[in-house]
Amino acid sequence: MAKANVHPYFSPPAMSFTRASGILLHPTSLPGRYGIGDLGQAAYGFVDFLAKTKQQLWQILPLGPTGHGNSPYMCYSAMAGNPLLISLDELAEQGLLDKADLAEVPDFSTERVRYDQVIPYKLGRLKQAAERFQADKSEEFQDFCQTQAFWLEDYSLFMALKEANDGLSWSEWDPAIAKRQPEALTMWRDKLADAIFLQKFLQFEFCRQWFALKAYANERHIQIIGDMPIYVAHDSADVWAFPENFMIDPETLMPSEMAGVPPDYFSETGQLWGNPTYNWEVLEETQFDWWIKRIKTSLAYVDQIRIDHFRGFESYWAVSEGEETAMNGHWIEAPGVALFERVEAVLGKLPFLAEDLGIITPEVEALRDRFEFPGMKILQFAFGSDHRNPYLPFNCDRNFVIYTGTHDNDTTVGWYSNTANDYEKQRLVTFVGGFNLESVHWAMIRLALSSVATLAIIPLQDLLGLGAEARMNTPGLAEGNWEWRFDANMLNPTLCQQFTMLTELYGRATHQWP
Repeated sequence: MAKANVHPYFSPPAMSFTRASGILLHPTSLPGRYGIGDLGQAAYGFVDFLAKTKQQLWQILPLGPTGHGNSPYMCYSAMAGNPLLISLDELAEQGLLDKADLAEVPDFSTERVRYDQVIPYKLGRLKQAAERFQADKSEEFQDFCQTQAFWLEDYSLFMALKEANDGLSWSEWDPAIAKRQPEALTMWRDKLADAIFLQKFLQFEFCRQWFALKAYANERHIQIIGDMPIYVAHDSADVWAFPENFMIDPETLMPSEMAGVPPDYFSETGQLWGNPTYNWEVLEETQFDWWIKRIKTSLAYVDQIRIDHFRGFESYWAVSEGEETAMNGHWIEAPGVALFERVEAVLGKLPFLAEDLGIITPEVEALRDRFEFPGMKILQFAFGSDHRNPYLPFNCDRNFVIYTGTHDNDTTVGWYSNTANDYEKQRLVTFVGGFNLESVHWAMIRLALSSVATLAIIPLQDLLGLGAEARMNTPGLAEGNWEWRFDANMLNPTLCQQFTMLTELYGRATHQWP
């Protein structure tokens, strides 16, 4: 494979769309024998399914290395990939693992990712592959390490240090290395050389596999929509390496100002996320250099980016250190206009989608529309009020992405069975002209595909008509999230035929428009 394919760093979007549709599915949910979805054969099979049903979009969640809770929205790096997605079979094909290494596989669940079982098993095999690779480091690997050094060096050392400190947060390490004193950095780089190499190898291999898969999708006229959380985890290489970019107490090394949302209908105390807010003054002084590098890296991984919590670029809820809830926070204006103007000046027109859900002010909408970022519409929110509800399909403009639900929603069948009230159910029945419970998901899929929104995305769980047991994430619930997986046999010919027919009927099929 050509060197440029290992990590192209940044390239313009592969293509542009008029009217299109696709599926929301994170790679961890793919089938496979190793307890978690990966970038191997099943991923290519899923791309084939998308192409067969004439889809043009595959939306995923953030690809970063997950920490406590396994949430892709709380990663150890904003720029690295998740080693758990590396295909062991691909490593075997390269000769980095023997068949014997993969002969005895634990009896993993095929329906859920049991991270406590998967992580030690996969990391053990990944370390074996790294040891073999180390004996014959390729020029391609050296080139990767050099071109990605701006994030790879800090990340690899950070992960090696976490392991050496039994997983403790960086703010609890010895102050010399926590505060990145030059002598300490030099000493630990020498001391942890093997562990650092392992982390570099894992990123090299992740990128090699990911970009091969992305190329396969793009060749079949399928774009990948990634997801970029607005905030990064406090316990991350980004905050440890660049604390000046964040609101960090120089003494405690903890966030002096935390992100969240204020009290609302859903929570009397609001939501306190714990992520440090940005030191926007410093970021502006550097002409948003860190943000530009982050976005460049993300645009190498994917073709379009969904910006999570977009409203935080207009103004954000900040909570002072020591608070236990989000009740006593306050709004602070953010330099979203200056940021996006600078990024566009450097990178050109940005293929961003704005997650503009929740209580959105006219100022947030103005920021979104100034840069022509498509917003989001969720059909599960559409039936709780009258015809003025902004989520109803006939109130949706073209420059939007419409969903039946997202990774944070229940499945459509679960929503209708367990959450929707009688008024919402009656409104939906009236709107679509009636259906039975077994086909409620198809009714919602038809609404999404038939809308004027340029893009329509269907979570795979909804396409499969699965219930609440297949929900990907329940916000506020600490355990049991990010675990759902599907069986390849679920993508049967009848399903393919019906989805293809609806995609063509509503003008969203590949090559249907000039």
